[in-house]
Amino acid sequence: MLEYNLVDEPWLALRPLDGGPPVHLGIAEALTRAREFDGLSVDFATQLPAVLRQVLLPVVVAALGAPATAAAQGERLARGEFSAQEKECLLAYLAEHRSRFELFDEAAPFAQVAGLRTAKDETKGTAALVATAASGNNVPLFASRSDADPLDLTPAQAAHWLLHTHCWDTAAIKTGVVGDDQAKAGKTTGNPTGPLGQLGVIVPMGRTLYETLQLNIPVIAAANLGKPQWERPPANPAWEQRPVEGLLDLWTWQARRVRLVPEQDGVGGTKVTRVVISAGDRLAAMPEWEPHTAWTFTPPAKKTPSRAPERRPRRHTQGKAAWRGLEALLAPVRQNDEGTFETSVLLDRIGALQEDGRLAADYPLRVETFGMVYGTQSAVVEDVVHDAIPLPLLALHQDSETRLFLLDVAEQAEQLARALNNLSADLRRAVGADPIPWDKGQRPGELLLHVLDGLVRRVLAGAREAGGDEDRLERGRFAWEETAAWRTWEHADALLAAAPASAFAGRTVNQTGKPGKTHTFSLGTAADSFSREVARILPRHAHTARTAVRDRAGALEDTVKTPSGAHVDH
Repeated sequence: MLEYNLVDEPWLALRPLDGGPPVHLGIAEALTRAREFDGLSVDFATQLPAVLRQVLLPVVVAALGAPATAAAQGERLARGEFSAQEKECLLAYLAEHRSRFELFDEAAPFAQVAGLRTAKDETKGTAALVATAASGNNVPLFASRSDADPLDLTPAQAAHWLLHTHCWDTAAIKTGVVGDDQAKAGKTTGNPTGPLGQLGVIVPMGRTLYETLQLNIPVIAAANLGKPQWERPPANPAWEQRPVEGLLDLWTWQARRVRLVPEQDGVGGTKVTRVVISAGDRLAAMPEWEPHTAWTFTPPAKKTPSRAPERRPRRHTQGKAAWRGLEALLAPVRQNDEGTFETSVLLDRIGALQEDGRLAADYPLRVETFGMVYGTQSAVVEDVVHDAIPLPLLALHQDSETRLFLLDVAEQAEQLARALNNLSADLRRAVGADPIPWDKGQRPGELLLHVLDGLVRRVLAGAREAGGDEDRLERGRFAWEETAAWRTWEHADALLAAAPASAFAGRTVNQTGKPGKTHTFSLGTAADSFSREVARILPRHAHTARTAVRDRAGALEDTVKTPSGAHVDH
């Protein structure tokens, strides 16, 4: 039997705090040395939450338990590392369950089904595991390889993609296997995506891997933990739809039945070239306590106004930076039925830790967001969403100045983009053209948001360092508005300069829904409307600009009234 045990084989890449190349370790050493690393290094962004949820977090919680109170969570964070006793417990736990972490075990391979096979003993290339590789109908645009090309994976790579499959696999038809009584004609239909594919995943990140682990463990009673998959009987080809039985069951959910097919690589090593993937367990419902997502509340239909709003996981929007969803990230746990969003329970708890004085206001929290964009009935991967932003802890408090400031900044950026799009539309109407459709082409507002992106991230970092100092926040507001106005007018000037001569005369059209009334679109009216809109969006900049104009006008008036050569004291 080929041996590769995840407890001590160097399959995890970790970034040292002092820089340098990644260090490769097994689970045991990665956890006991967690304070020495700033985080995991993975080949593909969405592997990170998969490794955290399927392995590292459940091992820690299963071995040490979860904090039952905020005080207990604060104490763990303040310690900065696992205590000597906790390290002993972690090592003892891993030793007790070591056999279940054997990747190629003949009886109970890790996160797989031993002997999984189709009726004809067919296997697929390992591209079926890899979200970025061409496989069947899942062919990434401009892929450099085809489904027929072999894709050899090292055991470490295969382990990462195995976990990724359980979390993010595409939906639709899966291969029927022997022992799956629900398969028909060699296929199983109706499969949902992996559990994380149904969420907009939010992962708070600390200064070290140890802190990241602690920030991602919710406060929860021991009775609600359940068991991870390696403490349960080994899975068999049959699957079921069932409710989640605790946090550890959710984190290690076996959404697919998989068997890796290893072989010798000819130089004494092991490679994985073939795989069997079939249908796995289906969540009866996404638990309302899922910790790694924010939530959206959908109002009830008009026919059933008495029903409570429906609470659904909030998914990230393709092509949008994480800060453009700040309203949801900073929404505290809902107090009544009027809420629209609710943040992750993890972020809500982190805000409470700061409010209780267990985390400093300037703690360098980073939030990483992950999502998968599926197409054609969720059977193919179209895009991956991943972003990371600094997040001030004070912004997690309902009425804090920091929260209001950041929400204002995010909304101002969106409004400036809309104003620029409206300027473009008015200029196009002035020459008889239609505005650029919102879902086609690239509108100038999107280019502006791209330019403002770095500026907003500096605002977030600056607000974190300000630690609630209102003077620093006000200076930040002023600096943001001045720079945002300058960048916006750069783009506006380019549009105005590119307008053809016919835009000066403009074009008069009848107003829709207002018989007898007309409106004239011209370069002058478009520029004037845009200028007023920017002044409304950025009031501090507008006030400064008006003051500067008055000062210049006053200086000119004094120059005109003063005889040539005369000296005037001011």
